[in-house]
Amino acid sequence: MSSHQTAQTMKPATAAKKLGVYLPATPAAFQEGAVSRAELIELQADPPEWLRELRANGPHPRPVVAEKFGVSIAGLARGGVTEALTTEQIEELKRERPEWLEKERATQAEVRKEGARLKNLKREKEAGQG
Repeated sequence: MSSHQTAQTMKPATAAKKLGVYLPATPAAFQEGAVSRAELIELQADPPEWLRELRANGPHPRPVVAEKFGVSIAGLARGGVTEALTTEQIEELKRERPEWLEKERATQAEVRKEGARLKNLKREKEAGQG
């Protein structure tokens, strides 16, 4: 395999991350092979049944779980969530509203609010100098 061909493929873990799926839940053929950019584009444009199923029901990787909860990945860890979760598990936790989840959502809201405040401050400062 030439280096040109190597540059055109990615490891299954990278492809799974780009697709937003949990690698251990993907088919063995996907886990064991390299994925070309063209194959990745094809998977994104016309997802096969296994990919649609994973995206809908999980198990979902932690970045997707964090996004669905509206918290950070670190917040998930603080709440004791270290594994992939299914959509059903996520919905169940949302219904239960455990204390850690409410706390982490509030923390994330504060982080976003502070980020927006700093962005506005920077914008005002730049406008004042211009």
